[in-house]
Amino acid sequence: MDLGNVSRDGVRPVVVRIPVEPVEAAMEADALDAVHSAGEVAVRGPLFGVVAQTAGAGQRWRAVTSITAPFPQISRDTLYSRLWFRAKDEAKDRAERRALLAAVARLETEPVDELTVLGTRYRIVRAEEWAGSGAGGIELPRPTDPEPLSPDWSVSSREPEVDAGLVLDPDAPLTPAQATERLALRDFVYAGSRFPDFVIRESHRARQTHPDVVLLPTTFTVAERDGKGWEPASRPHTTALGARKSLDFFLTWLEPRTRGLIPVEADRLVDARTVTAADPGADPVLFAYAEASERLRSGRVNQLEVLDITYRIIRTRRMLRWGPDGPEGPRPSDTSDHGPERIHPRLDEDGVVHRDDTEQDED
Repeated sequence: MDLGNVSRDGVRPVVVRIPVEPVEAAMEADALDAVHSAGEVAVRGPLFGVVAQTAGAGQRWRAVTSITAPFPQISRDTLYSRLWFRAKDEAKDRAERRALLAAVARLETEPVDELTVLGTRYRIVRAEEWAGSGAGGIELPRPTDPEPLSPDWSVSSREPEVDAGLVLDPDAPLTPAQATERLALRDFVYAGSRFPDFVIRESHRARQTHPDVVLLPTTFTVAERDGKGWEPASRPHTTALGARKSLDFFLTWLEPRTRGLIPVEADRLVDARTVTAADPGADPVLFAYAEASERLRSGRVNQLEVLDITYRIIRTRRMLRWGPDGPEGPRPSDTSDHGPERIHPRLDEDGVVHRDDTEQDED
């Protein structure tokens, strides 16, 4: 859909559709309850990703990567790798490979936030991440958030990638709850002493240059609290189960190895659960982790206390600011922990990889 009637200040009309399915109506009721129980916005900071737009797509963009990277350079590096491998494995001829390699060369040396390659426009975008908060703390998963009837806790099971197949359409019809949230967030800006003045100024400027917002799919994250407040402890996941599984892995597999309770070189299937099941005299900390894992697997458990640390599965939200030319890119204050660099060996127009060049550069 492309309404084509954006106002002079760049704000798009909001098309509201009425939910007709019982499940969707229940989700609307849940959203209304959340306004009362967790109506405050707890800002977590920006996230970044890569989106693309092809000719004839109108105002729509598609997500090339998940919009979850903590720094813009990580998204640039991801785009660089994708274009390099496309040149190596998929280019139909030298001309196509040459165009791809020209983009790769720029990404190796410049902090590029937008470029067009073979008719496709790529952009590094900036999303704002937040969570609802209220008297009970940061919002937990809602009753209507998707949950499998039979959770699969096996190591081999995989959840969908965040934003996989996502199409960003600023004109897509919204439910009443989604429309209300979108309208309320148009005026969102940074405020308070935790933000430097120049960051607040950029936030106000972004409200002018990108006056609209597009909501991204809900994600779920592990947060931990040890008396100093809540801190994120995992990457975003598409489901609450995915966040619980990452917490289970952390408690039973990663943390025991980090603390030296299980040898790093141990078989990958060895964890706190298997060790305590085989050895009643194992370290008490391993029993604490194994018991926490049992509780976590007993149902829709969204909060655990383990060894004086509280872990909570939280419901996280993201939005993109949107202007007349599409989604917002990184701001000047969005720094990275590293700059552009060569990641892959040199690839020539014939598709030959020159690994010796990389070795010489390292010398």
